[in-house]
Amino acid sequence: MRGIPLVLVLALTAAAAAYVLLYVGAALKSYARWRGMRLVTCPESKRAAAVELDAAHAAVLTALGFPRFRLKDCSRWRERGPCEQPCLRQIEQASEDCLVRQIVTRWYEGKRCAYCRKPVGFVDWVHKPALRDGRGRTVQWNDVPPENLPEVLATFAPVCWSCHMTETFRRVHPELVLERRLGTGVGVRG
Repeated sequence: MRGIPLVLVLALTAAAAAYVLLYVGAALKSYARWRGMRLVTCPESKRAAAVELDAAHAAVLTALGFPRFRLKDCSRWRERGPCEQPCLRQIEQASEDCLVRQIVTRWYEGKRCAYCRKPVGFVDWVHKPALRDGRGRTVQWNDVPPENLPEVLATFAPVCWSCHMTETFRRVHPELVLERRLGTGVGVRG
């Protein structure tokens, strides 16, 4: 009896490689789906909580056909420690709807900048739009703790990236700002 034919060895190797590539592809797709900060309502406190899934764990198990989720982090853990993670059901039922990025994108849809009145339009994640508080100070939305986003989005006004940069410069370097009054041709410092 001679050894296993080379053609059979190559075919089995190719089949195994294809299977591994399919598994890795499924795991990467799953990882992309489950990563990112999410906002849920904590079943215990009934308040907003910012949570992050263990995306690598979810990706591996989902690719194997056993989707299981666990939290990697929760904003409530800092004050009270880990819990039984009952909020996972909210993520399983509406995984995309609770993503912070999705919530912010939907909030800016159809809104105009509080300064220039231009539509904020598509949210560019490089030149992020901002928010203006009641005192007129602007802040980028990603500087707001995610668990505070619901209150902030309810009370702050949208600001486009260009106006946010202008207002930030005006706040940080008032000595370099020269304002011109319309129709007078007169410049006024700061």
